[in-house]
Amino acid sequence: MMASGTLLDLRAVSHFFGSRLIFKGVSCVLEPASIMLVAGPNGAGKSTLLKIMAGLLPPRSGSVQRRVEDRAMAFMGHQTFVYPALSALGNLEFWNRVYGRGLDDAGLLGLLERVGLKGFALEAAGTFSRGMAQRLSLARVLLVEPQLLFLDEPSTGLDTASQALLHAELESARTRGAGIVWISHDLERDLGRADTVLQLSGRSMTYFGPAGEFPGVAA
Repeated sequence: MMASGTLLDLRAVSHFFGSRLIFKGVSCVLEPASIMLVAGPNGAGKSTLLKIMAGLLPPRSGSVQRRVEDRAMAFMGHQTFVYPALSALGNLEFWNRVYGRGLDDAGLLGLLERVGLKGFALEAAGTFSRGMAQRLSLARVLLVEPQLLFLDEPSTGLDTASQALLHAELESARTRGAGIVWISHDLERDLGRADTVLQLSGRSMTYFGPAGEFPGVAA
């Protein structure tokens, strides 16, 4: 069941590594059926902020509210969460049990077909290229059908066709009402897909608002 109202709410979130300030004063909200793009230079703390949003890392100060169940969230980033000793199908069987989705083998094979891996269903994931492992990670996300999705440069390792698949699936997720927080390494390409932008720079949040009003974007 889709949560109503705001899916994610951050209030005055700050974080340190030891005594080193990473960022301070981050406040934002994520509404259903919307994509928030997180922007900023390397080292600004984008990945750290995403982990805090997802509940993988506690903030040093401030509050984070996620108004969906844990099983209704998914995270896709540099770490694929692929188990190398398991086959592609075995990986999905594992996540199918963890999330209680109840899909049969035909359903799982259908997911592998969507990401172009059905022909590799019984091969050990440890033999996969980076791009194949990332596509298997995308199949895991599709299996979950999350209400809240966190993406840390998900296009890394994907070829052009796989990137197109990813973008189509993100649009489908937004259409069904999901909220998506997306760190992109190609802001120029992906800005037009976003509804809002949150920018980190100089250890603070320097922008949060509509994507169409982001500095440098024509009105």
